[in-house]
Amino acid sequence: MTPEPAVRRVSSRVVYENRWMTVREDLVQRPDGSRGIYGVVEKDDYALVIPAERDGFHMVEEYRYPIGRRTWNFPQGSHPDHGGDPEALARRELAEETGLRAGTLTPLGRLHSSHGTSSQGVHVFLATGLTPGEHAREPEEQDMRQRFVTRDEFKRLVRAGEITDDATVAAYALLLLHEEEALG
Repeated sequence: MTPEPAVRRVSSRVVYENRWMTVREDLVQRPDGSRGIYGVVEKDDYALVIPAERDGFHMVEEYRYPIGRRTWNFPQGSHPDHGGDPEALARRELAEETGLRAGTLTPLGRLHSSHGTSSQGVHVFLATGLTPGEHAREPEEQDMRQRFVTRDEFKRLVRAGEITDDATVAAYALLLLHEEEALG
């Protein structure tokens, strides 16, 4: 039996919608009977890939309009027509953004992105056995840069505020847990 949710939706209305997201406003009732409003962004899950080799990672950097600056992150993305297969989406995003193809794609876990306002989840994968190829970036990614960073440089970029993407930092934590488990 599924427990009753702590907050119950009384009504809902869509306030904005496009191909990539739906924003709705829900009237909710809390356990004490009081009511409130939640704004919820519904977005498809996305895939994030950690392309790892030689004690480092392939990273991408691009201008992120909502925060008004460039930032480094692991390759990631979604597509409304991906068919719900996280591994296929991960392979697509890796090749699209970096040109790399993974011989092995290992699932590391699933996270929620901005779970206080969004239903979107992120499927995290470790990509190894990499072979180079041509990237096929989308028009929004035309300013994207790519480079290899060592683990030490990755940590330095996080500390310096050049990697601020929460999913990238959280994915790195999943990678560390995966490596710890592998050591037994």
